[in-house]
Amino acid sequence: MFEEFVNDEEELTEKQKKIIAAAIESFSEKGFAATSTSEIAKKAGVAEGTIFRHYKTKKELLLSIVAPMMAKLVAPLVIKDLNKVLNQDYERFEDFIKAMIENRIKFLKNNMQLFRILIQEIPFHPELKEQFTEHIAVKIFDRLRQIIEHYQAKGQIIKMPADTVIRVTLSTMLGYLISRYLLLPEAEWDDEAEIERTVQFLMKGLSPE
Repeated sequence: MFEEFVNDEEELTEKQKKIIAAAIESFSEKGFAATSTSEIAKKAGVAEGTIFRHYKTKKELLLSIVAPMMAKLVAPLVIKDLNKVLNQDYERFEDFIKAMIENRIKFLKNNMQLFRILIQEIPFHPELKEQFTEHIAVKIFDRLRQIIEHYQAKGQIIKMPADTVIRVTLSTMLGYLISRYLLLPEAEWDDEAEIERTVQFLMKGLSPE
């Protein structure tokens, strides 16, 4: 995915493409703060001064990668991919949650570097948070509100503000995904059992009983 993005940016020079590819790899592996421009330059096969001829700061380099990627690739892929789940009519809310988790796992496996960069850097860079909110969160939240209200009307979810249900649900799902693929990827995981436990944990908390 990253390679396609870099190669599709026709306005970039070959050196810029190498710099961006190297920065993506380094930011994903070590994080923005721990990555030096000299390391990026070495990996890209260019002089460090070449980076600063194209990007005034390391922060500008990060934004030049994530902002257009969010707008051109990530948002359309996330929205389109999620819509496969959001547009399905599941009889039970727990079936919907399980489908959401499985859908995100498939997406993350294909876009792990992106996931790492976004999870690591969004909390520390307001510009990235704004991009995420503008291109992804707003569109998804609108659709999720409708879905939550649908299951509330069916009596399957406790009567509380839809946004609260969304935050609790997404936080629990994200916690599982971060543990599984970022914090403890080498641990022995029974994915099917863990997904079921996560779903049941949510259902107990959201049950109207």
